Amino acid sequence: MTGEDIRQGEEILPEDVYGSWSASPSPDGEQVAFVSDRSGEPAVWIQQPLPPRLTKLSTPLQRVLTVSWSPDGEWLACYTAAAGSSRNEIWVVRPDGRDLHLVAGAEPGTAVLGAGAHHGWTADGRLMVTETVEVESTGLLIDPVTGDRQSIGHAQLLTVVDVNVAAGRALLRFGPRGYRYLVVVDLDDGREYPVITGEGPGSVDCGCLSADGRTAYVRSDVDRELAALIAVDVDPAGPPRVLAERADAELEEIVPATDGSSAVLVWNVHGGTSAVSLLDLTTGREDQVPSLPRDVVDECRFHPGGKALLLTAEDWADPRGVWTIDLTTGDATALSSRADGPLRGSRGASATSVELADLIRPQLRTFNSKDGTELTGWLYRPDGPPPWPTMIHLHGGPEAQERPVYNSLFQSLVATGIAVFAPNVRGSTGFGRTFVTADDRERRYGAIDDVAATVAHLVETGVADAHRVGCMGRSYGGYLTLAALVWHPELFAVGIDVCGMADFETFYRYTEPRIAAAAVSKYGHPEDDADLLRDLSPIHRIDNLTAPLLVVHGAEDTNVPVEEAQQVVDALAARAVEHRFLLFEGEGHELLATPNRVAFVQAAVAWSGHHLGVPALH
Repeated sequence: MTGEDIRQGEEILPEDVYGSWSASPSPDGEQVAFVSDRSGEPAVWIQQPLPPRLTKLSTPLQRVLTVSWSPDGEWLACYTAAAGSSRNEIWVVRPDGRDLHLVAGAEPGTAVLGAGAHHGWTADGRLMVTETVEVESTGLLIDPVTGDRQSIGHAQLLTVVDVNVAAGRALLRFGPRGYRYLVVVDLDDGREYPVITGEGPGSVDCGCLSADGRTAYVRSDVDRELAALIAVDVDPAGPPRVLAERADAELEEIVPATDGSSAVLVWNVHGGTSAVSLLDLTTGREDQVPSLPRDVVDECRFHPGGKALLLTAEDWADPRGVWTIDLTTGDATALSSRADGPLRGSRGASATSVELADLIRPQLRTFNSKDGTELTGWLYRPDGPPPWPTMIHLHGGPEAQERPVYNSLFQSLVATGIAVFAPNVRGSTGFGRTFVTADDRERRYGAIDDVAATVAHLVETGVADAHRVGCMGRSYGGYLTLAALVWHPELFAVGIDVCGMADFETFYRYTEPRIAAAAVSKYGHPEDDADLLRDLSPIHRIDNLTAPLLVVHGAEDTNVPVEEAQQVVDALAARAVEHRFLLFEGEGHELLATPNRVAFVQAAVAWSGHHLGVPALH
């Protein structure tokens, strides 16, 4: 094996500012590949348990998002963020670093890997890929050696979910955000078998095929509030069967074993913690994995042989890391980092260093919005008596969720004496179908009201100083921050907009066509709903914005194009409103380089502290 070796546990960057994820075992189980940004940017690392050895794969490949080992052990598939725009590419490379080459996603297109038991690979060693140019998508099976391509579907808003080569069938997904459905396609004759789980609204958005290809196991919230695992026999057709459901949790992931006999189910329990169960697909028996190494897990995979799980795990005091769980003993072992308890906080991320004793466990709080909708949020409390200067943080998506995971920004703000409240406003996932669609189109005004209700809750309960409240967010959270600042300017003393949309008209004009096509169901149609979108666009109420605003954006972002930030900066300059524009060259919609993330945290803490009157930073 070639590459950059480090001793087990040795760090290149402080362990509190990097993460590790996307574990993929070699077929013989002797090695584990994963992605880590411990060297400054996300790259592939390979862990050899005996003797312990951790190696960074020597390739020029940067900005790796996931890695997956081929079933024959000959290749690693690397899903990457392309330079220059919000595109994704798929590269393959030998495990020793040789033969690196691009297989899908060449400019101007973008690509995404499928899922299934081999995590993007078919059992015969081909890649299952969706490649999109503009709005047209093609499902493909790609040979990593010859580059030969077999088309398995072509349509707008198509995604390859799973392919069973032995059965000659593929599971394909169609539809925009929140309204997706699956179809089983016969690869020989093109016959289609719809996967239907009910008559009502909802989405059927992920799943896998049975060993014989006649049954689809799918995640569905059609006719139900919380997504569950549904079995649908498509050939011959039969009624849907509920295989696994919980009254307190949504199903998040379905990961089948390579022989199709069982599956790992990952559940999002109300509030945001995780549960994991193992389902025998032949008997229907479901067994809970009793002890998880951290509160929130994802990316579960069976270790070869089926006696252990690999997964990504994190919690409020520990960044993402790769772990293995022995299913016989229940013992959990950290593979990507030290396992000696919670890690120290973000050194260098704020004027006040954050040590272990300073890390704050968040508290889950529940309150009601203006129309009675129940909301939740996580409160991070600084030392000293309340009320505190308080920063509200709004997550992106909006189909995402604030969960009790490590956040260096939150911990660094708290260390300076600023409370942080991270609400899950309507539109967030994890709380059922009705809640996630409660901000669609004209219902978005309700989400803006949720932010005002959040301030009211914090002030009325004595958490926040009413004159020292700020608002910040990223992506959709950046949009909602701008909306809150112009709809309710009297509530906020400072704001931070991170790659947020300012004008839906220009967003639709300049974003990637595939992103625009999928967003219509959530935001509204750029032509049919033009008046609504104009009224919901913060730029048309920018005269109301009075809070000092830090605007942050990646120069290569084509998801929410940099024009969204620039028009806000120009408008504030014309109105002599205090602002700062922090533009990160070489970054897209997410800050992937660790030094840039640290620089952002430093700037956000300094900006917040100064304008919220924190003595140490004022």
